[in-house]
Amino acid sequence: MDLAQARFNMVEQQIRPCEVLDEQVLDLLFEVKREEFIPQPWREFAFVDMETPIKDNVRTFQPKLEARLLQELKIRPTDKILEVGTGCGYLTALLAKLGRHVYSVDIDPELTELARNNLDAAGIRNVTLETGDAAQGWSAHAPYDVIVVGGSLPYLSEGFTKALNRNGRIFAVIGDAPVMYATLFTRQDDGSFSERRFLETMNTPLKNAAQPNRFSF
Repeated sequence: MDLAQARFNMVEQQIRPCEVLDEQVLDLLFEVKREEFIPQPWREFAFVDMETPIKDNVRTFQPKLEARLLQELKIRPTDKILEVGTGCGYLTALLAKLGRHVYSVDIDPELTELARNNLDAAGIRNVTLETGDAAQGWSAHAPYDVIVVGGSLPYLSEGFTKALNRNGRIFAVIGDAPVMYATLFTRQDDGSFSERRFLETMNTPLKNAAQPNRFSF
């Protein structure tokens, strides 16, 4: 495989058509090599328009969603970031390149170790990796300026909203199959939240996510 050509095709055929036009984000996709984070058995799928497998029943976001969420979050160099679901560490690396520090939490210790090895190999140091269940928030280093939830949620729980600074942003995929939306939540100066759906999508549910009360017969 011609990796340079595959990366170029990913950006031009998947990511730009998804309305990702931020040159800083696009440049970052060429700088941080996605295929180097994907485990060898699935590496050939690194540039495909799909959730890339990294372990049985564990997948990354689609490349176009990774890029779009970075654009929507408008991450600043001073931002302290929480990532829920480290996975292979690729999105962690992108966030770390844009922000001041990333605290990334995964429930699976094997994935924490995979991400640690990948980030070390990429020379990325402004990341703290932790293993634990952050499906309903992670207050250890709060408040955060940005929170990225790496799996879909039926709704956004208070564990996330309470951990966010004023003018902070949360990205999460909200909904239940077959209807889910990539959503940006922003905390206003008065503490209230605005919500903006920007992309219809389908993503793997976050393990142990809070569930709403559901009517049953």
